[in-house]
Amino acid sequence: MAASIPRSRSLLSSSTFCAASRSFKAAPQRTRTLATTVEPTSHSSTQTKPPQRRQSTFHDKLNAGPAFGDFVNPNAPLSPSEAYEIKTAQVGPEGRKRTITRLPEWLKTPIPSNQNYKKIKNDLRGLNLHTVCEEARCPNISDCWGGSSKSAATATIMLMGDTCTRGCRFCSVKTSKTPPPLDPHEPENTAEALRRWGLGYVVLTSVDRDDLADGGARHWAESVMKIKQKAPAMLVETLTGDFAGDMEMVKLVAASGMDVYAHNVETVKGLTPYVRDRKASFEQSLEVLRTAKEVKPEMITKTSMMLGLGETEEEMWAALRELRKNNVDVITFGQYMRPTKRHMAVHEYVTPDVFELWRQRALDMGFLYCASGPLVRSSYKAGEAFIENVLKKRAAKRNEMVAAQNLEEMRAG
Repeated sequence: MAASIPRSRSLLSSSTFCAASRSFKAAPQRTRTLATTVEPTSHSSTQTKPPQRRQSTFHDKLNAGPAFGDFVNPNAPLSPSEAYEIKTAQVGPEGRKRTITRLPEWLKTPIPSNQNYKKIKNDLRGLNLHTVCEEARCPNISDCWGGSSKSAATATIMLMGDTCTRGCRFCSVKTSKTPPPLDPHEPENTAEALRRWGLGYVVLTSVDRDDLADGGARHWAESVMKIKQKAPAMLVETLTGDFAGDMEMVKLVAASGMDVYAHNVETVKGLTPYVRDRKASFEQSLEVLRTAKEVKPEMITKTSMMLGLGETEEEMWAALRELRKNNVDVITFGQYMRPTKRHMAVHEYVTPDVFELWRQRALDMGFLYCASGPLVRSSYKAGEAFIENVLKKRAAKRNEMVAAQNLEEMRAG
């Protein structure tokens, strides 16, 4: 989410705060004025004095806190070297202080406004479809839904409703042990919406449905097949869950016809129990990716990791080695951003230079492609970045092989 949003919230709370302060200070004065204008009645020989209100510690803090101007005149944007500068403010006469950490400049994103964005949003509401872009409060929704052109726009449809049976500490999607039943019309509605939009690349993801016997695998497979029937040229990426470790269900989905099979490990092995739901594990996620590759070896497998959760360099190296052992082709790195105060806190805002370093390291280890940056998400600009850098590269290689084969046949003839 853009850094401008927290500032807006601060502005609102500050103005309300200051208004409350002025009302608090003004109220006793009005009481005293009214009391002094009351004439003694015949039943009282002396004038009654108004009760005196003690000054509270809260009142003192209000007077000593930041003024309205501190919020409407923010400091100039931070440079990367100033990203972790701490602003200190007095909050009381005792000299106590509190610290305010400002978000780095590179985490700001524009407010969604383009026409593609509005069209996709309206269609979603009309067909009762959900996207992880909205449910997970993705900061890139304007760029992805807009795209550089209609065919380059991307959207991440979230299948099986908007309520998950798991409760990962980083995720803002709603959770419940008994979510609503599946919509049997969702596969057809999803395929129709995508055909209507004319997108070049789509990512399908879903909530975890541990309440279902198959984890929703058959619903997944039906959705992919209907999309391919209605829009054969559209590239489909499936970002699935782990189906509670049932590899037969993984095989069922992997054979349904998608172009990319994605499943996120999310973080390093050591942090997995603290970041993800207890039903998930690093080893189980590796098995999902390995099984999908075994079903269709030419299919691209993909995963994503968040940085800024407290991972160490050694843990990152170990995770990447495990992923390569299991033939994962593509990896993305992005900054973890806390959705609400109920979720786990950000341990560190990783600089763009460090993201670039991990991108180079991943490519050196043999990953086919790596997208790495503070605002990169698993499905961020999938059509523009992934197609251009991976699928087109493979197509060019196939063309070279065909040309070489034709040349040999000509020479032999």
